[in-house]
Amino acid sequence: MSVRKDAVAGQFYPANKEEIEKMFAHYNKIIYEAIKDRSVLELKPRAIIVPHAGYVYSAFTANIAFRVLKNSHAKRVVVIGPSHRVYLQGTSVAEFDSYETPMGSLKIDRALADTLIEKFGLHFQADAHAEHSTEVQMPFVKEYLGNPQVVELVYGAESPQNLAKVIEYLLEDEETVVIISTDLSHYYSIDKAKELDSICLEAIATLNTQELHQGCEACGIIGVEAMLIAAKKLQLKSQIMDYRTSADASGDKVKVVGYASVIFTT
Repeated sequence: MSVRKDAVAGQFYPANKEEIEKMFAHYNKIIYEAIKDRSVLELKPRAIIVPHAGYVYSAFTANIAFRVLKNSHAKRVVVIGPSHRVYLQGTSVAEFDSYETPMGSLKIDRALADTLIEKFGLHFQADAHAEHSTEVQMPFVKEYLGNPQVVELVYGAESPQNLAKVIEYLLEDEETVVIISTDLSHYYSIDKAKELDSICLEAIATLNTQELHQGCEACGIIGVEAMLIAAKKLQLKSQIMDYRTSADASGDKVKVVGYASVIFTT
């Protein structure tokens, strides 16, 4: 069996299952500091947007969306993120048999991966799959959804319209959910970061792809735009669950990174 090895365990997140579980338990203990309306925790998302920085900076924000995604009881989870390490033309689909995480392995849905490659002109580029933007989501998937089958999509120079068609196809299946991975602005002062990030958040809240291009600097903007196109077509509603910056964890307000979590519901 071929395995998608965990490439950034011990760097972006703990390599130890107990440490990860301890972090998640802590986040869930303090979740109500960020979520005043507890009824939103009962929603059933079809898709989410989550950040992908080191857990110490962004996992609290990501955890909120995953906590709600648990309600979906999905049997298949497709994680879509931008390539940071290698140049990539189009989108690569992980053609492995299983996905390694410190929480235990997840089975990759090879049949679905093959279908996406054939139907949408995607491909498999092995070196694209040591990618942290997708990998950091997998311990959350294991924790909150148990043992779904997963598919990992890593994109580079890709058309949002093409990726939107993939998302629309995936969400035709009620037992499949989509995870879009992105951070927001990078290394601005906290005031500038919030200014730029507010453009991203407003575009997401209103499913406005044009506004997305008025200053949003999300590293995963292609995936975000694809999700907004698909959400509009499928008549999904977006809801911002949390927004913060790295300054909340580091105290450094000179060079910050923005993070948000979003859910999409029917």
